[in-house]
Amino acid sequence: MQRSLHSPKSSHTMERLPGVLLFFLAIFFSTTQAYEPLINHHIHLLRPQSGAGGSSVPGLSCLSWRLAVEVGNIINWKTVPAQCGSYVGHYMLGHQYRKDSKLITDVAWLYAKSLNLKKDGKNVWVFDIDETTLSNLPYFARQGFGTKAFNITAFNEWVLEGRAPALPESLQLYKKLLKLGVKVVFITGREEDQRSVTITNLRNVGYRTWEKLVLKGSAYSGKTSYEFKSAERAKLEKSGFRIIGNMGDQWSDILGASAGNRTFKLPDPLYYVS
Repeated sequence: MQRSLHSPKSSHTMERLPGVLLFFLAIFFSTTQAYEPLINHHIHLLRPQSGAGGSSVPGLSCLSWRLAVEVGNIINWKTVPAQCGSYVGHYMLGHQYRKDSKLITDVAWLYAKSLNLKKDGKNVWVFDIDETTLSNLPYFARQGFGTKAFNITAFNEWVLEGRAPALPESLQLYKKLLKLGVKVVFITGREEDQRSVTITNLRNVGYRTWEKLVLKGSAYSGKTSYEFKSAERAKLEKSGFRIIGNMGDQWSDILGASAGNRTFKLPDPLYYVS
């Protein structure tokens, strides 16, 4: 609960503040006001008046919108709010995206190496591909960083170029897991006709080996990513594998049946997949 600075209790407290503290408070507030024009132009304080879907969301900042997206409080959104295109672009191309990704992969590694794993070849780590192990930023940079409606034809053309770079932090985690004796399984929403180019792309950027590469076949036509990935993880467990870790950029990558011992969500404010 907020209190007015003019409430009796607040006034009494202020009277007891040492003179030196009051002096520094005065300097702080005067300095803040002096630099307020500069602060208001900082990318992290952009305040759009439009949320997901274009509906009015008074006072919403782009940073707050991204946070709500990452924790799953805003769902089923189609595009990044137009006013947040610059913010998302700065985030994805700047240091913070890399720092966020590193924190998550570091935590995942600390967890993995703490396990007392059986040496029977049955321990697997499930990775998504797009925005998890491979990055499509070169494509989305041309698409306004998610502010344009998703075009499946244009995206598939990009995939077929096979030029998606690795996410460096995920690649490092992948290599550490292999050294630990953990097998890797990729489960991706990419379709079967993209298998060859996906294999080539993965290997070209450093993902040299894996236990399985599962793509979305025709049997899952009309099914959500959540349903598809849950079913494929269940198949892994039924065949005797233990999913010790499960990592993706979408909640639909990591929730559902047979999610594994622990799940790790990487940041992705570019698009939403159910």
